Amino acid sequence: MNPPLRWPAEAIWEAVAPELPGFTVEVLPEIDSSNTELMRRCRAGRTEPTLLVAERQTAGRGRLGRQWHTPPGSALTFSLGLVMSPADWGGLSLAVGTSLAESLAQASGADIRLKWPNDLWLDSAKLAGILVETASVGPARYVIVGVGINVCRPAPAWVPPPSPGQAMAAQAPAWLQEAAPLLDAPAALAAVAAPLVRTLQCFEQQGFAAFTERFARRDLLAGREVQLSDGRQGRALGVSASGALRVDIGDQVEDILSADVSVRPRS
Repeated sequence: MNPPLRWPAEAIWEAVAPELPGFTVEVLPEIDSSNTELMRRCRAGRTEPTLLVAERQTAGRGRLGRQWHTPPGSALTFSLGLVMSPADWGGLSLAVGTSLAESLAQASGADIRLKWPNDLWLDSAKLAGILVETASVGPARYVIVGVGINVCRPAPAWVPPPSPGQAMAAQAPAWLQEAAPLLDAPAALAAVAAPLVRTLQCFEQQGFAAFTERFARRDLLAGREVQLSDGRQGRALGVSASGALRVDIGDQVEDILSADVSVRPRS
C-alpha cells in the first residue's frame, strides 16, 4: 500500500489568502468530479474562492463531454472556483493553460507546450487537460477551472477506445514523471496553484492581451498542418486577440472557435 500523500494545503493557503480573501483549500480522498462538486456548491449559494483537490475522481469530465479517467495515484486533479467579471471572456482557457505550462516547465525542466484550446503536451502526447465552466452570480460569474495532470505512468487500460462517431482516436498520454521522476502530485500542485490564482486575477483586469505573447511562445500548433474533427485540413497561424485558432484553409483564413471542433496536429 502506498503511503498517504502529504498535500501542501497550508502553504498554498498562506500564499494566496492575503490576495484573495475567503480563500480555502480542501482535499478530498474521492469524489465524482471536482468541477461538478464546485458547481453543486455554487448552485446552493456557496461561491467562496475554493481550491478543491480530489485524490481520485470517479466521473471526471473533459471538453466536449469526454471522460477523464484517474486511477488512484496516477494524476493530479483539482478545480479552482472563484467569482470573476472580466470585460472580455475570450481566451480564458488559453491564459489558464499558459500559467500551468510555465509553472510545470519550471518545476520539471521539461519543454511543455500548449495545444489549443486547452491541452498541455509533453513531447508528442497529451500531459494535461483543462475544463472551464461558469455559472451566473448576479452581474458576475462563478468560474470553475478544472485541471487534470498525468503524474505517473498510467496503465495501458487508461486509454479509452474511440466512441461511436468519434473522428479522432485517442492516443497514449504523457506523464509528468517522464521528465521529473521525483515530482509527485502534491509537488505539482504546489508549483501551479498560486500562479494560477494570480493568472485569473490578471485576466480579470487585463484580459487575454496580457497572455498573448506568452501563449505564442508555447503554441504547439503555430505553423503546423492541422486536422479538424469536421474533416477539414489547414495550417495553424496562431490565435486571434479573442483566443480563436486562426487556420489557413485553402484560400481563406478562418477563426475556429473551441466549441466547434477538435484540432490535432498532422503527422
